[in-house]
Amino acid sequence: MVKVFLKHGRDESLRRFHPWVFSGAVAQVQGSPAEGDIVGVYSAEGQFLASGHWQIGSIAVRILSFDADPTAPDFWTNSIARALEARIAVGLYSEGSEQTETTCFRLIHGEGDGLPGLIIDWYDGVCVMQAHSVGMFRAKAQICDALKAVFGERLKAVYDKSSGTAPFKAGLELIDGYLYRAPGFEAAETVVLENGRKFLVNWEEGQKTGFFLDQRDNRALVGKYAAGRRVLNLFCYTGGFSIYALTSGAALVDSVDSSARAMDLVARNIALNPGEADVHNYCEDAIDFLHKTPEGKYDLMIVDPPAFAKHRGALKNALRAYQRLNAAAIARVAPGGLVFTFSCSQVVDKITFANTVFSAAAQTGRSVRILDRLCQGADHPVSIYHPEGEYLKGLLLHVE
Repeated sequence: MVKVFLKHGRDESLRRFHPWVFSGAVAQVQGSPAEGDIVGVYSAEGQFLASGHWQIGSIAVRILSFDADPTAPDFWTNSIARALEARIAVGLYSEGSEQTETTCFRLIHGEGDGLPGLIIDWYDGVCVMQAHSVGMFRAKAQICDALKAVFGERLKAVYDKSSGTAPFKAGLELIDGYLYRAPGFEAAETVVLENGRKFLVNWEEGQKTGFFLDQRDNRALVGKYAAGRRVLNLFCYTGGFSIYALTSGAALVDSVDSSARAMDLVARNIALNPGEADVHNYCEDAIDFLHKTPEGKYDLMIVDPPAFAKHRGALKNALRAYQRLNAAAIARVAPGGLVFTFSCSQVVDKITFANTVFSAAAQTGRSVRILDRLCQGADHPVSIYHPEGEYLKGLLLHVE
């Protein structure tokens, strides 16, 4: 195994179990690792610290283990089994045969599950994988074998959807496709349950892995407050928040997204979850729709835009966009109304986001209370040693 030696004094973060080694901390490399190779990381004094995937860029090594051998035959099986145990512990998966209220969840969440660069989502027997590093992409066959070992006959398919996430300059053959399909399984989409609601998931054509699983708990909270309210769901994608409002007794549910494909899925999901609300779907730019919305038309709004800042260089402009968007929502919601507002930009921390929403509220001159602070679900865990993993943050606002 190639050895990576750190500079003097640059081993403190690894001793605190942070899962990244930055290139600036590397003093010497003994050997010639290819991107994605497993390397050992050592202190300047030669003490073994960890092992992980070598990569080109500001992060030189993504740590896989501080003790176990990542090249051992059972490494991937044991890692995935541990992640599944955590989902069992929070009630998202049952090893028995009984039907549950939820049949979809995130199985592997990168650093939060000790596997940096790997995402795997479970959709009622279908595992959809996204590799965000060369090392994980190169290990996909081993990962697939481990999924078979962990789930056995419950596993229907493993679909690799890494073409949009793996490093495109690494010379990889980035073509999405099936790593495994059980005999007779030919589907490209399925209906899953989330807290008893039905959602159609298409892992071949949908965004990300097919569904935004991180908002499960926040969708349930919208359901808690939706009864009798007039609801506007902006940037609705496939209508997750809309379905919870509809099935919880909302009087009106309007869903807005600029994607025609997404709006088609909204209509199909509504058909799977019939309700009594007055329902309208608008294939329009969400920000434009909000700006022309009459004040007081809605008394519950969901503002869940895509990431405005995907890197630090875009942060300043992103914060301006978040402020304008939230000011427009706060200004237009009915008196006594609620606004659920979110940011999924990792470079926008929760304090910065709260301060941005504060500025937006002050701009409107309305009285605004924070009723709740929101985050990603338990199947998107944050390692206590890697606080950067807390990417989704939100606020529930009451506006007088």
